[in-house]
Amino acid sequence: MKIAIDASRAFLHERTGIEEYSYQLIKHLVKDLADEDVTLFLRSGTAENVDFVLPEKWKLKQLYAPRLWTYVRLSLAMLFGRFDRLFVPGHIVPPIHPRTTIATIHGLEFEMTPEAFSPRERRRMRYGIKKSCKWSRRIICVSNNTKKDLMRLYHVPQKKIRVIYEGVNPPEIVSAITSADVLDAYGLSQGKYLLFIGRIEIRKNITAILQAYEMLREHFHITQKLVLAGKGGYGYDDIVREIHRHPFKEDIILTGFISAKQKSALLAQAGVFVFPSLYEGFGLTILEAQHCGVPVVTASSSSLGEIAKESALLVDPHVPADLAEKIYLLLSDEDVRNDLIKKGTQNVKRFSWERAAELTAKMIRAR
Repeated sequence: MKIAIDASRAFLHERTGIEEYSYQLIKHLVKDLADEDVTLFLRSGTAENVDFVLPEKWKLKQLYAPRLWTYVRLSLAMLFGRFDRLFVPGHIVPPIHPRTTIATIHGLEFEMTPEAFSPRERRRMRYGIKKSCKWSRRIICVSNNTKKDLMRLYHVPQKKIRVIYEGVNPPEIVSAITSADVLDAYGLSQGKYLLFIGRIEIRKNITAILQAYEMLREHFHITQKLVLAGKGGYGYDDIVREIHRHPFKEDIILTGFISAKQKSALLAQAGVFVFPSLYEGFGLTILEAQHCGVPVVTASSSSLGEIAKESALLVDPHVPADLAEKIYLLLSDEDVRNDLIKKGTQNVKRFSWERAAELTAKMIRAR
């Protein structure tokens, strides 16, 4: 069986979200598809970032295309490659594809929070994902919430969809010296800051975090700083302007993109992890925080309540006062805090990249 895998996102220099999913799943599929004839299709110039050993029968194929990499370049590779299977871990299936194509659909953020995307981006994503659902023989969803959205909005047959949760990575091992250096670089002290990690964009509900932080400082008189870690996304400039107008702007830190080691260091020392996103297909970062023993406050909407269950404090993402009160509860009540940390440690055990790869391999192999 000849299997093609779209690895265009897996080996980029800066990985977030779907890129991290693609990387981790391919890395763990090495075991489950070791005996198969697999070709990884990468963007030109990214093969040097493949940092794990591939099985003997696996090949790398770099494709150059400054534009339309999927729709044209990958399509041509499928036309002439005569593959039996294609697995696309990141939404978009090429127009030319094998009869048996499997795609992972992560979420319909652009449909659920249209204000967080440009009209052009909404049109592009709607077209691409609708076509992917039509062209794929089988679809993987990373949460039941995404499955329900696909069935409700795009009328995808239930029998075509399989929910396979993502895994969660153990935190990077960071020495005490490195950890101290990271905190020193941002002027932070252990436990004395609130942390958000993700794109700094409208969909992540940064405005609500800023409003809640103002309430926490003015009404609850906390002294913790606020760290917003991640690169900019849609609406970033407006968010920066909000920060510049914030009464406590001196204690709000924008880090930009952070490495895996920086992420681990910041997570391990945070007082509370705050993630009130308006919509998420999965919500990997809340699991990463729990893996590091940090209590989490997150939104009750989309997949976040499904992923966290009773292991996090859930809030209405549209009510900043609710967010402020839940954060303060974790800062002020040691019993609640310790109970949530314990529940978070148990919650992450439900999610495994090994299990995700095993189930995905079965879907790829299936007739």
